[in-house]
Amino acid sequence: MVALTAVAVDKVKEIMNQQNPIPVGLRVAVVGGGCSGFTYHMAFENQANETDNIYEFGDLKVMVDQMSEMYLDGVEIDYVESLEGAGFKFNNPNVRSTCGCGSSFSV
Repeated sequence: MVALTAVAVDKVKEIMNQQNPIPVGLRVAVVGGGCSGFTYHMAFENQANETDNIYEFGDLKVMVDQMSEMYLDGVEIDYVESLEGAGFKFNNPNVRSTCGCGSSFSV
């Protein structure tokens, strides 16, 4: 199961409300790529696929495809702001290693 912190949910909803038309939900996925093998992907969606797992955080729907689900089990997504910048941070207990810049991972 994927979890979002309250701060991440608020930020996603803020960004979603700026879209026209307003998307149905947020897709979170894992795709091949990066120097360590996998990268995280987030995108707004206007409809779910029938094989998606859908998680609800209040009125926010988060869609995860079945292939990504096995890499995202237990992941917590947070939104952080610091002197280095702001963005979504994936806390994944399944990761064995990450690349130097932290944008890709391996399991």
